[in-house]
Amino acid sequence: MLCKICNTELKFHDKSLILNKYMINYYFCSNCYFIQTEEPYWLDEAYNNAIAFTDTGIIARNFINSDNLLLLLKYFPEGKYLDYGGGHGILTRIMRDYGYDFYHYDKYAENLYAKYFEGNTNNKYNIITLFENLEHFTFPLEELSKLFSLTDTIIFSTVLYSKSPPLVKDWWYYSTTTGQHVSFFTKKTLMYIANNFNSYLLSNDYNLHIITKHNINKNLFRKINNFNYIKNKLNLSKYLKKKSKTYQDMLTAINNNIANQNTTNS
Repeated sequence: MLCKICNTELKFHDKSLILNKYMINYYFCSNCYFIQTEEPYWLDEAYNNAIAFTDTGIIARNFINSDNLLLLLKYFPEGKYLDYGGGHGILTRIMRDYGYDFYHYDKYAENLYAKYFEGNTNNKYNIITLFENLEHFTFPLEELSKLFSLTDTIIFSTVLYSKSPPLVKDWWYYSTTTGQHVSFFTKKTLMYIANNFNSYLLSNDYNLHIITKHNINKNLFRKINNFNYIKNKLNLSKYLKKKSKTYQDMLTAINNNIANQNTTNS
C-alpha cells in the first residue's frame, strides 16, 4: 500500500478488531508519519448512526470549540463561515448566537439545530471549520483539496500522536469500537499537507490546528492556551467538587453495547 499523503510505500504497523467483528490492519508511513487503515470496507456499517454512541463529549466539545473560535476569528477578516461535517448543527447554532455568519454542512447527520442555515459547497467562505473530521477521511488530501477550492483557511481539530506511532491498545483515538477513525496524523504529517497547499500551518501541537494562505500571528495559540488555563481555573465544577462523567459514561456505553451484541448473537 502507498501513503495517501505522500505516496511513500507503507509498512505494516498493527492490527486490531473493530466494530467488535472485523480484524483489520494499520499501516505506517516512515516519510510523513501518517497512519492509515487498510481500505475501510466497513464504513457503511460504521455510519449506521452519524454520531457514534461513544461520543459522550459532543456537547462539551462544541462549547470548547466555540470558545476557541471566538478568539481565533479575531485574527481573520469577517465574512461567511462553513462548519463542514458539523453533525447536528450545534456549533453553527452557537456561533450564530454569538453573531457570526456560520452555515452548516454534513452529508451524514441531520441538521437539527441550524435549520435553514445549510451551507452550499459551491460557495466561497472566509473560513471553513472542520472539527473531528480529518481522522474520518479515507482520502484526506482529496477532501482537503475540495475544501481549499472554497476557502483560504481551514480551522480544524484532530488529535496528534507525538512520538513513535502508538499501538492500537495504547491509544484511544483509534476508536476501534466505532470503526469511524481511519486516518491518523502527527505535526509532521500536517506540515506535509500544508506545504502541499502552499499554506502556513499553526498548531497547538495536540488537537487544534490551522492551515491558511494568510501569514497570521504565530503567537495566537499562546493566547488561547492562556485563556483555556484561566477558564479551567474558574471551572464551576471544581468548586462544586464534581468530576465529569464524560469518560466513564463512554466506557459504560461501550460495555452495554458489547453486552447487547452478545445477547443478540447468543
